[in-house]
Amino acid sequence: MIALLLWTYLREPVVWQQDAGALYHVWYYLNRELSIGNFSVSIASFVFGVLIIVITLIIAHTLSAFLERRISRRANFDPGLRYTIARLVYYLLITGGVLLAMSQALDVSLTSLAVLFTALSVGIGFGLQNLAADIASGFILLFERPIRVGDRITIDKDEGDIRSINLRTTLVTTNDNISIIVPNSKLVTQRVINWSYGDPRARISIPVGVAYGSDVQLVTDTLLRAAEEVDNVLKDPPPRVQLLKFGDYSLDFRLLVWTALPRRHTQIRSDINYRIFELFRERGIEIPYPQLRLLQQPDARERADVWRELSDDTAKH
Repeated sequence: MIALLLWTYLREPVVWQQDAGALYHVWYYLNRELSIGNFSVSIASFVFGVLIIVITLIIAHTLSAFLERRISRRANFDPGLRYTIARLVYYLLITGGVLLAMSQALDVSLTSLAVLFTALSVGIGFGLQNLAADIASGFILLFERPIRVGDRITIDKDEGDIRSINLRTTLVTTNDNISIIVPNSKLVTQRVINWSYGDPRARISIPVGVAYGSDVQLVTDTLLRAAEEVDNVLKDPPPRVQLLKFGDYSLDFRLLVWTALPRRHTQIRSDINYRIFELFRERGIEIPYPQLRLLQQPDARERADVWRELSDDTAKH
């Protein structure tokens, strides 16, 4: 852009004033306007606009970080709301800085820029629908806050903690310390399990099958004891046991427990399963498994012998 302006200026004849110094000529070239359509731009205004954008980026980053640090000192302040406020301040400052820079660089009013951005938004809506949907979903996540920074979520087969909600994507870190970059539109339009939303308590269901002939009351007492001996299982609501159905080869039970740490549901379920297996072995409760019985059919010679014996018996009678 700057090279284009310089090339245009040097092509046109300029009447140099005899009494003007070098600074005057430099200032003249820097402020000389070039018309591009309905806009007028000069080297000085273009550089000034770039300067505004750079300063805006620095101020936005510094101020949002400062706000986040200040709010974090309040112990009763929600971390997700703290992050939302900081990001909104950052986006507002960036938007204001870009509009101001364009108005200074192109010498247009903010009303004209609003009309220009409206026209661009229509084009973007048709040409870049996925990108526009991700950005709109990012604002929905920040304002509506169905998920927040620090929440534990499950989406498809992936589970992890929300690390950041950006303008277009959300960063999720799994238990294996793997970072998953999820488009914001996916979090808004698809089914997402939020283990940290609303009531911090969550119920965990653990299915168990025992062999036919087992003492049902003994199985119930054993499952309840296994739940009571595991950490992070709440006493209120108390654990419950349900006999769901009579399966093909087992009696199907379900142990229901409550926890105040739903983000650790995988480890809690594992601890309970370990304890159930130990108690079942101590009390002689059998966990069945599918069995396959093979019946061997007689070959052709054996079938012929059987038919011969039947024929002899019929002839005797």
